[in-house]
Amino acid sequence: MTTICLIRHGETDWNLKGKLQGSTDIPLNETGIRQAEKSAAYLNAEDYDVMVASPMKRAKRTAEIINASLQLPYEEMSNFAECSFGDAEGLTMEERTTQYPDKAYPNREEPEDFIKRVMSGVDDVLKKYPDKRVLIVAHGAVINAILATVSGGEIGAGKTRLMNACINNIHYKQEKWEVLNYNQVEHLSEDL
Repeated sequence: MTTICLIRHGETDWNLKGKLQGSTDIPLNETGIRQAEKSAAYLNAEDYDVMVASPMKRAKRTAEIINASLQLPYEEMSNFAECSFGDAEGLTMEERTTQYPDKAYPNREEPEDFIKRVMSGVDDVLKKYPDKRVLIVAHGAVINAILATVSGGEIGAGKTRLMNACINNIHYKQEKWEVLNYNQVEHLSEDL
């Protein structure tokens, strides 16, 4: 059985300000670094076989901090880079609602293309690491797209606000992905 533990990157200054990041490559802030360190302390190397990360700064740095402790084989996969939200990037929720009330952000990655890209990455992981335990460090929209696809829309995109550095677990059993849990943050208690 293949299992995937999805971890959202730690906090950035834009997360703190409520700005939409998307493909804008923002680094972790001090809280985000602490969250990654707490994730590293919480996770056990013997529970995983390999780590995969988005190549974007905030996810890559979170993965590096975690993997300094776990020492897993590591690779980056561009399929797990965050969605591009085009002209809405850098705007707060209030600014986005005012400028784009229909959420039709100019120059954004089309939602169907985004989901196809992310799920193609999940398929690649399944093929490359059959019956392995994979730790993936990625982004909110990426993880929500996976959760929404796997749960048939019950959770994930449009329904679930994922916390920074949250843990989400899915597994592939009997030719089907299932969500085991999501948005787990016990390891971050004082940073919430």
